[in-house]
Amino acid sequence: MRALTLDHDGTLVRTTRPDPPLTRPDDVRVRVVQTGICGTDRGVLTGKFPAEAGVVMGHEAVGRVESTGPDSRLAPGDRVVINPTLYCSDCDQCAAARFQHCVNKAGTEVGLDRDGSFADYIVLPERFVHPLPEDMSWNRAVVVEPLACVLNNLDAASVVPGEAVTILGAGPIGLVTAMAALHLGSGVVLVETDPLRRELAGKILHDLPVSAPLTVTDPDGAVLAPRSRTVVDTVGSLLDTALELVDIAGTVVIMGFDDRSRVTVQPLDILRRGLRIVGAGDYNAPSFPRALALAEHLPLERVVTHRIPLDEYERALEVIGVTGHGYRGAKVVIVSDDEQ
Repeated sequence: MRALTLDHDGTLVRTTRPDPPLTRPDDVRVRVVQTGICGTDRGVLTGKFPAEAGVVMGHEAVGRVESTGPDSRLAPGDRVVINPTLYCSDCDQCAAARFQHCVNKAGTEVGLDRDGSFADYIVLPERFVHPLPEDMSWNRAVVVEPLACVLNNLDAASVVPGEAVTILGAGPIGLVTAMAALHLGSGVVLVETDPLRRELAGKILHDLPVSAPLTVTDPDGAVLAPRSRTVVDTVGSLLDTALELVDIAGTVVIMGFDDRSRVTVQPLDILRRGLRIVGAGDYNAPSFPRALALAEHLPLERVVTHRIPLDEYERALEVIGVTGHGYRGAKVVIVSDDEQ
């Protein structure tokens, strides 16, 4: 099969690999139809986040079941979406239903140290492969996994429907966070430094079937806006900005992944203002079916701005700013030959 792997120099290269085998009785081999490029993937390729050299990258995937082990209830041809946040079910954290904090993560981080979805096929145990509603498009379904991440972070913030939320970063995850918060009835202030991305965000989020107010602004405009009880840093390096914008007794959620980010904070300021700083981490397993159900009511496909064939992956790297001149879209999706 074709695959995009992480080279030793940190670049993405096209290789040929054997089709992944079914090794467990409940394994499912999925023919990848679409796979989104995540901010974490971009972070790996720009040196912000570590991954294992030689791994097939990618983890946001939808496709059709190609074959299964004898214990699987899925059948060839079934349309499915992948939950790439794996867990063992046996450790103390899993026993406490904190599956996202499974202690046996080594070798299970899809697209980071376990082969992922930037390929023709991916194999996972059945419990991580979810059937899609018949009427859900591939373009919408491929954003279900990012939506699960968003729900996890809104849950961590204990967002109350109707309360304003400030979101830092208008990348794909920031846009999905805005959609979900607006759907909850929360007013949203979406903060983005890049004027082109602000313009794109306005177009994507325009005319949603919600009544909650939306403001898309730059950091200077955000300072002038009323402070929110919840601030979500979807970039992962803006904790200092988030602390400036959060209201008294509010919560800052660190959502973005940036291994290089370092921020100095004043503990006394956090104490006096009664602030919470939350690292939500990966989403818990029950968040995924919730996201799949919510996706039926959100136009997530609006976030997909580019659909690029796997063999043209270098063009995808240009669009997301790994090469070229900066991020020029929102969600970039790699598609199979069947989808062209």
